[in-house]
Amino acid sequence: MTSETPELDDKARTELEAAAFRRLIAHLRARTDVQNIDLMNLAGFCRNCLANWYLDAAKERDLPVSKDESRVVVYGMPYEQWKAAHQSEATPEQKAAFPGPGPH
Repeated sequence: MTSETPELDDKARTELEAAAFRRLIAHLRARTDVQNIDLMNLAGFCRNCLANWYLDAAKERDLPVSKDESRVVVYGMPYEQWKAAHQSEATPEQKAAFPGPGPH
């Protein structure tokens, strides 16, 4: 195994990236026990970041996607519904570890 990127044409690379993205989204949808603040504290991004990146990509391509629609793509439901069903209040430890807003 090498550390080099495999030689793929653009279509194959895009298909693999899309498959990995869909798998990440499915994993995050299944792991509702993992709070966004935990993701931010450990990885520097969360579900909202993914939704924002999706929205940015749509805007770059002049595609009609709203912020709410991009969040449904990531959460699998409206954001407010997900928050009501799965989001808990952040603990003092989580808040203390939170790096705050930044370039993510």
